[in-house]
Amino acid sequence: MILKTLSVTEVNNYLKKITDNDFILNNLKVKGEVSNFKVHSSGHIYFSLKDENSKVNCVIFKSDAVNVSSNIKDGAKVEIRGRLSIYTRDGSYQVYCKEINEYGVGDLYAQFEQLKKQLLNEGLFDEKYKKPIPYLPRTVGVITSETGAAIRDIINVLQRRSPYLDIVVYPSLVQGKDAPASLIEGIKYFNKSKSVDVIIISRGGGSIEELWAFNDKSLAYEIFKSKIPVVSGVGHEIDFTITDFVSDLRAPTPSAAAEVVAPKLEEINNNLVRHKAYLNQFINSRLISEKEKINYVNRILENNSPKNFIINKYRDVDSMKEKLTNLIMKKIENNRSNLININNMLTLLNPINVLNKGYAIIEDNNGNLVQDIDTLNSLKEIEVKMKDGSGNFKIEPKR
Repeated sequence: MILKTLSVTEVNNYLKKITDNDFILNNLKVKGEVSNFKVHSSGHIYFSLKDENSKVNCVIFKSDAVNVSSNIKDGAKVEIRGRLSIYTRDGSYQVYCKEINEYGVGDLYAQFEQLKKQLLNEGLFDEKYKKPIPYLPRTVGVITSETGAAIRDIINVLQRRSPYLDIVVYPSLVQGKDAPASLIEGIKYFNKSKSVDVIIISRGGGSIEELWAFNDKSLAYEIFKSKIPVVSGVGHEIDFTITDFVSDLRAPTPSAAAEVVAPKLEEINNNLVRHKAYLNQFINSRLISEKEKINYVNRILENNSPKNFIINKYRDVDSMKEKLTNLIMKKIENNRSNLININNMLTLLNPINVLNKGYAIIEDNNGNLVQDIDTLNSLKEIEVKMKDGSGNFKIEPKR
């Protein structure tokens, strides 16, 4: 028998026809744990249903999504009712759900919540232990897979925003049972070498089981012990891991983690310009203030200057000198007036002035005035003073 060669499309269409006509596959009831639960902007809901060995992709169309409970999220244990069909374009199959009912919380989610509660009670999430992220780091350490999309996104963002940064990548497993130990070794390496200013621990998005390595207790303790600040950038915005809570800062994506640690060069320049303007304003204001203080002190010094004191004393001396001069001149003038008065009186009383009227003064040899005739008769010699001179005369008695 010769078999016809089929195209890929024909194979997929054949499988789709088989599944669409299978009674069991068209009336499925499946139970399992929800993971990677996402509500698309179109209104459709996409998620995976898994057990300990396998998983199957599921979709709920918008028309049926209105009946889905708001409690459905990653980790929930549910029972779905729907049909399985082949998506011919991709050759993949998925379950198209009509109903989804929760009947418990998944084992992984329960473990996550239990560990989160334990570490919270131990204080590993306390803000007081969070180390500040350096504003201008010189070297950034990145712990992630060297082949994943996360490292490319981180490097692109770091180089675009801060070209001056040095980037040190520690290649690590980010999924599987050996991943926690690999991530721990990366943190230990950077803390021992002290070669970086901040650490980014990161991987891209995925289901809860794909991100489970970041929910490891030992990894949480190692991040908490790190002397270097750690930024967590694991998964997408809706994904939360223990690493996010214990790290010094949580970023919603790997790219966002890079943006957190690397300020944009333009922002740095703008900050420098603002700081320069502030410093100039502060310095000018300080200079004006200090100049006013100096002027104030100068005025105080001038007002209390010894020179002013001396000048004032000079004025006092000049004033006293003037007063003393006035007193002396007044005293001299008074004495002059007194002398004139005395002189006038002496002049009036001067016996010589009497001689001008024809009188004479008679004195004996001893210069005594002869004031009566008896004295004159007893003398032998006398001196006679007149206005134009004097002369000595002998007195002879009458015969």
